[in-house]
Amino acid sequence: MIRRFKIAFLSIFTVLVLAYFGAGQALLMRSRKGVGHPPKSLPVESVQITTSGSDFISGWFIPGKPTRGAVLLLHGVRGNRHDMVGRAQFLHQLGYSVLLIDLPAHGESTGAHITYGLNEAEGVRAALQYLRKQLPEEKVGVIGASLGAASLVLAKPDPAPSAVILESMFPTIREALSDRLDLYLGRIGDLLAPMLLWQLPLRLGISPDQLRPIADMASLKSPVLIISGALDLRTTLPETKRIYAAANSPKELWIVEGAGHINLYRFQPTEYEAKVSAFLAKYLRDEG
Repeated sequence: MIRRFKIAFLSIFTVLVLAYFGAGQALLMRSRKGVGHPPKSLPVESVQITTSGSDFISGWFIPGKPTRGAVLLLHGVRGNRHDMVGRAQFLHQLGYSVLLIDLPAHGESTGAHITYGLNEAEGVRAALQYLRKQLPEEKVGVIGASLGAASLVLAKPDPAPSAVILESMFPTIREALSDRLDLYLGRIGDLLAPMLLWQLPLRLGISPDQLRPIADMASLKSPVLIISGALDLRTTLPETKRIYAAANSPKELWIVEGAGHINLYRFQPTEYEAKVSAFLAKYLRDEG
């Protein structure tokens, strides 16, 4: 009887250990989602920007009208540049030059693991440098969604962009993971989150303390518009308000009623275009 109990215990323990490491591997595995083709309606130029050594980020550059400004678009986790095409189309119609990239370990960019903003920040810095080299006379803005927003803040860009829009950004990796586990597993998620976070230093040599965008908001010396869904359970409303409180002025906050952790442009395109175009015109074109 005791022998059977030991065997059953060891079997359950083995399954739990394998599930634990398997979940950690799944969280960090690079995204192989296909990029697809750019819309024929946009004058897209495919680009490949070196980050370090043999690593690079892939993207699409869309030239705009002179002196109208440029905008870098950064997608969310396990997405790619194609997720930002809708935003690119409306910005191009306003005359902006636009750069859409695949963050490191996403789409066609190099990278073995998703690092939730740390390595992705290197891709953001390279993309900003590319825009400034291509368009030295233009003011540059950035729109980042979720992981893209966190990557921009963690990049601590210098010089700072002339305008920044952060959508659905998590304040810390601990809260991001806890919110998602709570959503699917309930209160047991609070117990599992620390166990998964322990794998970051083991697998990648990254501390969770390095993935706290809210702590770096004070370093972001750009006018900022913070956007989030009122019903977002992955980045909650109190978390968004804390991020807004941590941001430097000038700053604006838009809570999208009825929206969760989704593509906010697709959810409310008319109001999104109105608010975002006004914000960018104010700081990239000195209008208003």
